[in-house]
Amino acid sequence: MKSANPYSRRDFVALSLAGPLVGWMPWFRPKEITVAGMRFQIIRNRRSTRRYVLLHGDEGDARQLLVSHMESQRGTAYLIEGATREVEISGGKLDPGRMFSRAGAEASLRSLNTGWNDGQVASALELLDGQREKLLDALFPPDRGLLIALDSSAGAESAREAAAVGDQHSLPQPDNPQAFYLCTDPADYETLAGSPYNAVLTEHVRARDDGSLARRAAARDIRYLHIEARHGDAGTQRDMLAWAEAHLR
Repeated sequence: MKSANPYSRRDFVALSLAGPLVGWMPWFRPKEITVAGMRFQIIRNRRSTRRYVLLHGDEGDARQLLVSHMESQRGTAYLIEGATREVEISGGKLDPGRMFSRAGAEASLRSLNTGWNDGQVASALELLDGQREKLLDALFPPDRGLLIALDSSAGAESAREAAAVGDQHSLPQPDNPQAFYLCTDPADYETLAGSPYNAVLTEHVRARDDGSLARRAAARDIRYLHIEARHGDAGTQRDMLAWAEAHLR
C-alpha cells in the first residue's frame, strides 16, 4: 500500500538543505519542545513576533485562557505539560519558574530536594545549563516582539513586592495586589500605567537572582510582560490579557 505522504525522500533531502525555509512548512514544525525532561506543548496561529508561555502545570485557569486566546490571536504559545507546580528533573523536583539561571535553579533544587547531596544538585544543574538556552531561544521573540507569561498561582508575588524592587510602578488597585502587570520595557510600561490595573516596570536588574524569566528577559533587553492574577480569578486575568493585547503593539 502506498503511503499517504505526498512528499518523496528527495523532498525531505531538499528540505534538510533548505535550512530556514523549513519554517514555512507548517506540517514540518514540531508540536512540542523538550528541555531537561520538561515538555512544552506548542500552539501556533499564523506568523507573528508575539510569544506566550505558561510555566506551571497547576494553573488550569491560565492554561484554559491561553488555549482559548490562541484560537484568535496571532503568535506562538508554549504551555508546560503536566498538572503539578513542580516538574521532575534527575529524580527530584524543580520549580520551572526559577530555572532561567543557575543560581535560581540551585536555590529551587535545594529547597525542594532537602535530601539531595551536592553531587545530585550539581548533576541537575549541569543538565539545565546544557539545555536552558534551547528554551530561551524558542521563547524570546525576534524583532522586538513581545513575550507574555501568564501566572495565576496561590500565594503569588504581590504588586507591592514587585514594586519594591522595580524601577517604576502604578497601583490603581491597591486592594487587589495579586493582580498586576510586570514588564521590562519602558514604553510598554507607559502604556500599561494608563490601564486600570496595577503595573510595575523592572527594566534594570537589581534584585537577587531568583532564576525568573522576567529577570532573564530584562538582562537581555527582551520585551516581556508577566500577567499575574489571584488563583481562581480567571475573569480578571482574561480582562488584563485582553487590555494588553488591545493597547500594546
